[in-house]
Amino acid sequence: MALRDEKDRQLDSARVDSVDTHLTSQQGVRVDHTDDSLTAGDRGPTLLEDFHTREKITHFDHERIPERVVHARGAGAYGHFQPYDGWLAEFTAAQFLTDPDISTPVFVRFSTVAGSRGSADTVRDVRGFATKFYTRQGNYDLVGNNMPVFFIQDGIKFPDFVHAVKPEPHNDIPQAQSAHDTLWDFVALQPETMHMMMWLMSDRALPRSYRMMQGFGVHTFRLVNAHGAGTFVKFHWKPVLGTHSLVWDETQKIAGKDPDFNRRDLWEAIETGNFPEWELGVQLVPEADEHRFGFDLLDATKIIPEEAVPVRPVGRMVLDRNPDNFFAETEQVAFHTANIVPGIDFTNDPLLQARNFSYLDTQLLRLGGPNFAHIPVNRPVAPVHNNQRDGFQQHQIHRGRTSYFKNSLGGGCPAVSGDFPEVFAHYQEKVEGTKIRRRSMSFKDFYSQATLFWNSMSETEKDHIVAAFRFELGKVDHIEIRAAVVDQLNHVDHELAILVAKGIGVPAPEQEAIPNHGHSSPALSQLTAPVTGVRTRKVAILIADGVDGKGTRRLVAALKESGAIPELLAPADGMVRSANDDDLQADRAINTMASVLYDAVVVPCGPDSVAALSKDGYAVHFVTEAFKHGKAVGAFGVGIKLLRKANLGETRIATNEDDIVSDVGVVTAPAAEDSLPAQYFDTLITEIGQHRAWHRDTSSIPA
Repeated sequence: MALRDEKDRQLDSARVDSVDTHLTSQQGVRVDHTDDSLTAGDRGPTLLEDFHTREKITHFDHERIPERVVHARGAGAYGHFQPYDGWLAEFTAAQFLTDPDISTPVFVRFSTVAGSRGSADTVRDVRGFATKFYTRQGNYDLVGNNMPVFFIQDGIKFPDFVHAVKPEPHNDIPQAQSAHDTLWDFVALQPETMHMMMWLMSDRALPRSYRMMQGFGVHTFRLVNAHGAGTFVKFHWKPVLGTHSLVWDETQKIAGKDPDFNRRDLWEAIETGNFPEWELGVQLVPEADEHRFGFDLLDATKIIPEEAVPVRPVGRMVLDRNPDNFFAETEQVAFHTANIVPGIDFTNDPLLQARNFSYLDTQLLRLGGPNFAHIPVNRPVAPVHNNQRDGFQQHQIHRGRTSYFKNSLGGGCPAVSGDFPEVFAHYQEKVEGTKIRRRSMSFKDFYSQATLFWNSMSETEKDHIVAAFRFELGKVDHIEIRAAVVDQLNHVDHELAILVAKGIGVPAPEQEAIPNHGHSSPALSQLTAPVTGVRTRKVAILIADGVDGKGTRRLVAALKESGAIPELLAPADGMVRSANDDDLQADRAINTMASVLYDAVVVPCGPDSVAALSKDGYAVHFVTEAFKHGKAVGAFGVGIKLLRKANLGETRIATNEDDIVSDVGVVTAPAAEDSLPAQYFDTLITEIGQHRAWHRDTSSIPA
């Protein structure tokens, strides 16, 4: 706890409360009036001597700093990481990964990549997953994404890729979307992007929440043990709640209903004590095995299939505290891939090497100079002593005469001393070669892992990928770009290319460009992962006056006991009179919410309640839309009538002869109140835990 206590002390020293205080200027002068400027008379000119107005407006004019070029929209939280045991000490001298007695404070920032700070959370995009570990050996930043590969192999192409995916320069459209000509023009001409584009068109680009999202270090890094021996490593974050996604139609509607959906979800989960958790795992490759794969470990467009090298668990991260101020912490946090500690080092991955330059360069512009490490969220808990002085935003008062090394006047301090692993030492490897601009031939396989990804998907996931390509390319104006992308897809899989071509008005390729190798990696499919339950799943319960109060209370209790979050939605805010003459407090009005903001919907019994809801088109649509998106739908007693009105296709619904019917994720029972069997709640909760009823036929259901 010592490291966490030290970080908390740093943050406490920077906090400023406004409770029971007096309004002052920046110089501490108390102010008696801040509603009117100082003028010459009631209607005269404002006077230049009004220092309070000038100071107030000047500060306001300078409140904004440049937003991040990429990853501009994000959310963050504090927490801690703790290893399970010390098995990794054989491979790394990084103490925070090997000592189970050390709880390392962390700050994590999640983000979208392409959009501006004002864009929506649920756009189709890569998500950033950046973790700052405040270790006793210094700050370590694991700056990754929710996808394990990237669009390009060499960082020199990064400006080109970002220019292509950002809004087009002539009209600044579209915002936070890859569905436009310049991005797909880039893709069509850069075959190395194809593996990443498969991920981007998959459900991985539409996470249900940050709490249900994997994270990856993307690059192959190197662990270094206490004896200086190296091992290649890939980092993986796996959410304890499982990896789950939204569906495309749902994300577009959420962007209008609640553009802060993912940010709000993270904040509320932490505020209510439902702390998000991830397990850190590693894939380790001995240096002697560097070339045993059919791809280059230094190629950031490639994964190491888990079937070839299993992910071994290292420890657990829990996020348990929200920031006090978004700007001061989440906006000013500065990550850098080159922030490493003894026991972790780089490889010659050309994309990683460019990132090691780019991040520092970016922070100098965004945060006003070289002293951004003084900002509380960036300060290490390890002591900092060096000869770096002055500069913009210098927050420290250095004492003494010397600011250079070597010196005698300062007693030789700060001194250089110690050996690895107490001090950082770069991994020693022999490097030689002719200066060239040329990609290694081992980087030239652009399609095999894109094909691996396609082969690994379930039929549902494949359908979503095809639909995504059709949507994106359908937004491309130039038909020749559409055709060029289909040609690239034909190198991934012939059937995929044909299916996409049929939806975008270009000729389907007649012959396959490359035979499908037939290999797959089940770990790549989200739908093959085990079900993890319903903890923190949000369930909408639709009620109106006359609702079955006893049955509703039993439902709420059962959902809460399972860890789900039930909310009572009524036609209006306030108290709802139940059929049992006891009132229920509605949590929200139905028309201020939407089914896309919930994981399931249930309609309790109550003739008057169901009659009122059946006349409410919004309530009827609420159920239909939830069904359309594959979510669990429940009803009991007379509540079944609302499901019938909602037109759930051929779904079987309970009748008076049935006890409980569960069909394609729709759980119904004719009983109500005390006669409703407890098994009904168990069945409903099981269906909610499945995330979606992917086998449900919704083709006849209106959007």
